[in-house]
Amino acid sequence: MQGELLAAIAGLVGLVTGVAAGLAFRISETGRNRAPEEPQRPSALPPGIAEVLAALPSSAVVLDPADRVLRASSAARAYGIVRGDELVISDLLALARQVRRDGVIRETEIEVAVRKFGPDATSFAVRVAPLGGTGLVLVLAEDQTERRRVEAVRRDFVANISHELKTPVGALSLLAETVADASDDPEAVRRFTGRMQQEAARLTSVIQDLITLSRIQGAEPMAEPDKVVIGEVVEEALDAVRMAADAKQISLVASGTEGVVIMGDESLLVTAMRNLVANAVAYSPERTRVSVSVEVTDKAVEISIADQGIGIPPQDLERVFERFYRVDAARSRATGGTGLGLAIVKHIMTHHRGEVTVWSKEGSGSTFTLRLPRPETRERQRSGENTDREAAQ
Repeated sequence: MQGELLAAIAGLVGLVTGVAAGLAFRISETGRNRAPEEPQRPSALPPGIAEVLAALPSSAVVLDPADRVLRASSAARAYGIVRGDELVISDLLALARQVRRDGVIRETEIEVAVRKFGPDATSFAVRVAPLGGTGLVLVLAEDQTERRRVEAVRRDFVANISHELKTPVGALSLLAETVADASDDPEAVRRFTGRMQQEAARLTSVIQDLITLSRIQGAEPMAEPDKVVIGEVVEEALDAVRMAADAKQISLVASGTEGVVIMGDESLLVTAMRNLVANAVAYSPERTRVSVSVEVTDKAVEISIADQGIGIPPQDLERVFERFYRVDAARSRATGGTGLGLAIVKHIMTHHRGEVTVWSKEGSGSTFTLRLPRPETRERQRSGENTDREAAQ
């Protein structure tokens, strides 16, 4: 009886051992089969990488060996390149996989539709590189939209200035030939030489406006402005256009200028005022009025130039300050405009820490308003800037 009991116990132990061995074998096989499908994800970036990524101005994304996002900058998420832990741009994901396979750094350009920037896509210059032998891949995307816009503006500027200079130069050449052929006709010579003088004056105006624009464009706000009497600026600007105004029987009226003083560059302010008043006279019908009014508010001095002219269409209001932009090109050429006057006004206001705005209604006229900081406001701004600089030092 005792022997049968021992045999039963031995058999039970053997059965348990066999079942345990089978389970262990199956678990081992399962682990080996799953290992390639679920690679181990690094829990942290290599030392120093996080600090470098934080200092980069570009959108930065780090992908782990499973193509999941291990680290992404706020810009990458804001532009919609990353959502959650996924890189949502399929072209970038494919490029990252290629880089992980062969270790070769790759560069490309992509267009991403970003809702908050409107219907236009945002252009990115992309660079994808491996991070050592860790299986991590770094994706850097730099916004190229502004650079492309600047390049387009530069191309347009070169094309426009070439056209503006070519027109009077070509006219002068033709007129010179005509004068030579009509040398025996004094009346024709006088007529054509008068045209030559007009074209030469137009060419001079374009060149002078270009010189003025290049001098003030991109310049820093004035560090040491001078006191400027607004009444003198307005009077000088009105005197410059009085002959043209008298020829069209346009009355020039100024009000509110007495005792108003600001800080700035008098010659530049006269240029801005003269450009606005000249435009008002040029685009106003005969026997109308152009008025200049000055109002002092708590923080600014506002100078408004109002006319009773043809007005500006709503779709053109935002573009009138662009270089060479003309609402009515034919009328502008007839009045001798260069297309640079309002661009010059805008940059002069920026140079003075001010701004220029426009209100207009077709058939009713336009009002351009210059807003300049009052002297005490400017002093507070300068004191704050000096304090900031001292604190930074």
